[in-house]
Amino acid sequence: MTKTILITGTSSGYGKATAEHFLSRGWNVLATMRRPDPSLFAANERLRLLPLDVTCPDSIASLFESAGPIDVLVNNAGLGGVGAFEAMPMSLVRQLIETNTIGVMAMCQAVIPQMRERRSGTIINVTSSVALGEFPLAAAYTATKQAIEGFSASLAHELGYFGVRVKLVEPGYAPTTRFGANAIVPVSDLLPGDYTDFARPILEAFANPSLTTTESDVAEAIWQAVHETGNRLRFPAGADAVALAQAH
Repeated sequence: MTKTILITGTSSGYGKATAEHFLSRGWNVLATMRRPDPSLFAANERLRLLPLDVTCPDSIASLFESAGPIDVLVNNAGLGGVGAFEAMPMSLVRQLIETNTIGVMAMCQAVIPQMRERRSGTIINVTSSVALGEFPLAAAYTATKQAIEGFSASLAHELGYFGVRVKLVEPGYAPTTRFGANAIVPVSDLLPGDYTDFARPILEAFANPSLTTTESDVAEAIWQAVHETGNRLRFPAGADAVALAQAH
């Protein structure tokens, strides 16, 4: 029987690559995004594009009413945020938390009943290598991802009793995702003058990383996490994330 995976945030980056990865291996894929765009994917009878805003309870409820049985949920949708914490308005901090933390929790809560009743299913929460090592100029973003790390570790014990698995995939730094295209505001808007000298080498390192993560790295890590049946919780994705995990 063909299995079904639901992936959030599939308009680009890790989510899109993961959808394509599972489609190529014969899965049914429910690819969600705020505004579904059929032009993003090649036509495939096993693919459904569905609207979803993980910060909107009504949107989540509508999704699960139409989605049908789900074998795997991948919580990938997220926002990035880089800058001096003192310069980040609390409205932006709340936006990060609503998407990266509350949104993930809400999606988990929505899918758990069907998985618990079936005594099977897998939840994959995509966090970040900021959970493996300290990154300056990313305090609020780090908080949202660290919260999901602790949440997932606890939830894994809670749902394991019912045969439902919870896994974490921890991508490293990909210049085109999270801190770039998905950033709430440009980093330059969140750097008061006193931070210029401090931030310069950090931003130069972001621009010229020695190790990076690719979209295919994350898609493959999610594939491995889905098929791992033991008690392993964390799956670093990308050369830089793996190096951080080993050092950690």
